[in-house]
Amino acid sequence: QAGWVVLPESYDDGGFSGASMDRPALRNLLMQVEARAIDCVLVYKVDRLSRSLLDFARLMEQFERCGVSFVSVTQDFNSTTSLGRLTLHILLSFAQFERELISERTRDKLSAARRKGKWIGGYPVLGYDIAPQGGKLIVNQEEAGQVRDMFRICQEAGSLHAAAEVIGKRGFMTKEWTTKQGKHHPAKLLGRPSLRLMLSNILYTGSVSHKGAVYAGEHEAIVDHELWASVSEQLAINGAHLKGKKHH
Repeated sequence: QAGWVVLPESYDDGGFSGASMDRPALRNLLMQVEARAIDCVLVYKVDRLSRSLLDFARLMEQFERCGVSFVSVTQDFNSTTSLGRLTLHILLSFAQFERELISERTRDKLSAARRKGKWIGGYPVLGYDIAPQGGKLIVNQEEAGQVRDMFRICQEAGSLHAAAEVIGKRGFMTKEWTTKQGKHHPAKLLGRPSLRLMLSNILYTGSVSHKGAVYAGEHEAIVDHELWASVSEQLAINGAHLKGKKHH
């Protein structure tokens, strides 16, 4: 009824989320928009173009610059009118709101798991392996023995510098592991920064930390809490400057 002529090529991104701009069909569409080969972009629903308000606004700017209008089949408006543009922004605001709610629920779920002592992923540390079924840490007995030796050396050394020298001479290494994607992380000599981070990791006592609180973990302890606390206090390694650091 509008007198439009449908182009032979469609731009369908099946299996890709509208939350991301990194979609092959969308990239092809934008290339055609820049080439002025398209007058109007027609979608089934607005959030199929993008669920991010910021990304959607950028797309609208690009469409307007190239003289391209935007129309939704199931929502009776288009970007050629001021009211249509306002309605588009309102709908995208709700789409982004839904996306943020999902993110908040995910964070709440991870926080609840942490409070129950569950390991929620990240870099595996020396002394532990990830269980074959995932989601849990199991003790690597050979590495666990090395970890206990390092804690005892640090307790007797009196300083982190002296402990690092002894540990370096004995050739202790960091964790060697491979990601699910096949990326290999080779073992390296355990230097002072890595040693400092390792000794400050409460995970070795069978506990987990979350937002400044410590909870009993599901995994088995490698070092008793008294030894861990003694080393932490003696070497003053559990300071605020370690917050946010990754443990290898």
